[in-house]
Amino acid sequence: MASSTAATDRCSLRVLGVDPGSRVTGFGVVEYEDRRLRYIDCGQIRVADQPFATRLHKIYTELSAIIREHRPQVMVVEQVFVAHNAQSALRLGHARGAAMVAATSENIDVEEYTALQVKQAVVGNGKADKVQVQHMIRVLLRLRQSPPSDAADALACGICHIHTWDNAHRLQIGLGDTRSG
Repeated sequence: MASSTAATDRCSLRVLGVDPGSRVTGFGVVEYEDRRLRYIDCGQIRVADQPFATRLHKIYTELSAIIREHRPQVMVVEQVFVAHNAQSALRLGHARGAAMVAATSENIDVEEYTALQVKQAVVGNGKADKVQVQHMIRVLLRLRQSPPSDAADALACGICHIHTWDNAHRLQIGLGDTRSG
């Protein structure tokens, strides 16, 4: 008979990571089950040559459809960084808002992490570049090739949350790291 601790440790979480942009929004769906990461889907929502309000609507509607298709339990987005260009930062904030409204409209919780936290969780270096993030996503999810950078960043957001969630879950049920220091 399996112990109750082993049964409690059998947990799963499906996460939608989003790398919002006013021209290209990356998305990635990952699942964590029985202490294993599993790739579900990723891609890009391209909105570059449309009026700005139409871009925001497309981000909202496409992410809503992705949420309905994959049924994540949580959506994760990067927190806005301070950009050199105020107009770019404002447009990025609007894209993030469209993504967050898509999630909350589908009753999905939203979590946010800084770019430093995401890169640290995936690469082990908060200053990692996009190529390093793409490479680690390919390795961690056992993909044949690296996804486009926007999709890789979105998958990285999802993996960052899974690491955070798993650590909290393990502490909650008493399965924290038992190695001696």
